[in-house]
Amino acid sequence: MREQQTGAGTRRAIFAPVDSGARVEAVVRRLGDAIDLGLLADGEQLPGETALAGQLGVSTVTLREALMALRQQGLVTTRRGRGGGSFVSLPERPAEERLRGRLRGWSTEELRDLGDHWAALSGAAARLAADRTEPDDLLPLRRTVEELTRAQDAAARSRMYGRFHVELAAAAQSARLTREQVALQTEMGALLCLVFTDDAYREEVADRHRSVICAVQDGSHESAGALAERCVRESTARLVALRLAL
Repeated sequence: MREQQTGAGTRRAIFAPVDSGARVEAVVRRLGDAIDLGLLADGEQLPGETALAGQLGVSTVTLREALMALRQQGLVTTRRGRGGGSFVSLPERPAEERLRGRLRGWSTEELRDLGDHWAALSGAAARLAADRTEPDDLLPLRRTVEELTRAQDAAARSRMYGRFHVELAAAAQSARLTREQVALQTEMGALLCLVFTDDAYREEVADRHRSVICAVQDGSHESAGALAERCVRESTARLVALRLAL
């Protein structure tokens, strides 16, 4: 079943102009990160080349080179003719042993440091969202929590987990925070597959996410921030425990 498309705020961050410099690599990284995290749905059609190039602030030549690179990575497929265009192709998630090998490449100090950064981002986003969000801005978050409760495999659960924190930053109406969350999820999001192997933890996380949403909706700044930080720190602690076990 195709996953629910992400919220408008997150999409604005995904399709915002890329930074100057290595434009092709920047476009590949931006779109590739969004696809890998499931922020762009499997099978979703991307905007037309001219429109997408304009949104990203690059030339159509640059965009075509980026799309070619994404096709080579298996993240995009292109169809010609009527009904054609470029479509998202969600990659297969890494096997558990490959993920464990990737986890071995992190020291516990590096994991804790990254977890601190992640908690700070999510806490700040939750506090800002409690100030700025409107009720409709919380709908993507609620949908993502419900998808998490229905997700049967660890890969889907980890995608919903990462998407929640990205959409929380989008609810804060901060494009920079949203992009930071996307980049951070790309760095360690796949590793979360290793901690979502049991249903009990999935339900625990879903309850915590609902608590964050309630605190944001109530305008409870400190409570929202603390709850978001606690959620991230708990996940990081589980990764650290797995790393120590390895």
